[in-house]
Amino acid sequence: MIISRTPFRISFFGGGTDYPFWYRENGGSVISTTIDKYCYISARHLPPFFEHKHRIVYSHIENVSDISEIRHPAVKAVMSYMKSERGLEIHHDGDLPARSGLGSSSAFTVGLLNALFALNDENISKEELATLAMHIEQNIILETVGSQDQISAAYGGFNRIDFKRDETFAASPIIMKRERKTEFEKSLMLFFTGRVRVAAQVEKTKIDNFKNRKTELNAMQAMVDEAASILHSKTASIDELGKLLGESWKLKRTLSSSVSNPAIDGIYQAGMDAGALGGKILGAGGGGFILFFVRPEKQQQVREKLQSLLHVNFQFEDTGSRIVLYDPKLL
Repeated sequence: MIISRTPFRISFFGGGTDYPFWYRENGGSVISTTIDKYCYISARHLPPFFEHKHRIVYSHIENVSDISEIRHPAVKAVMSYMKSERGLEIHHDGDLPARSGLGSSSAFTVGLLNALFALNDENISKEELATLAMHIEQNIILETVGSQDQISAAYGGFNRIDFKRDETFAASPIIMKRERKTEFEKSLMLFFTGRVRVAAQVEKTKIDNFKNRKTELNAMQAMVDEAASILHSKTASIDELGKLLGESWKLKRTLSSSVSNPAIDGIYQAGMDAGALGGKILGAGGGGFILFFVRPEKQQQVREKLQSLLHVNFQFEDTGSRIVLYDPKLL
């Protein structure tokens, strides 16, 4: 049996500029980090004693005789791409809910690819893993998704990712003192709004409006340089990142009317009133998780103000997708 573990991610700055539609003409940049919440994929060859050939277990259970019968789009696309001939049993488990703005769909695709390559005794580099996951999601499934989530899931860590017009990318770790990184980490609070949404639907409304939002997207892309400068600075207060998150959120809200709604606006304002310096909805918008930058001495006030929401503790992680169990006796 093979088990892959793939992290979810938090995107801080530059989201939107990681869409091929944008960076093929303008380039793009994001700053994001993976966190210690994971997608787990187990895979093994299914013995030929059942009526079905493949068994796929996620929020549904699929027992099928042929890959063409699989309903889960990522599983179907990955297995078709890899020309899986032997029967497979695939199980998915996640630490956090899907469709919540933490890159769960791409973590699933990356983790599944990693597991099936390992099952075939094949090695795949982080760059190859990210690139193939982008290809699967954007060109085979035809999802309206960007390119940062697949890279974050494959590489792991706190990175600046730059997208080139020729569709190549560079993932560069953000190097800072451990104390500063810890200070930033401990100033972040993550809450689940209780609302899930189909990211591709929200993203399509944003992409359809990109041509009218070039000024905003250029400003969001410039914030990546500003944020990197603050993180690297020996004198700038880490609080400046919190304020910059708030400015980024104001711009993100203009990309589509689907990004926010009265409920999200209310949650955001409640967090700010309780002492947050800034924040944003993660991922496409419309629901999912909301991130706040809050100095530690103000965090109890924010927890009390948002007590109706689930507060999720987390830490940064730097391993990316990896195989955590390989047992040839169970293959």
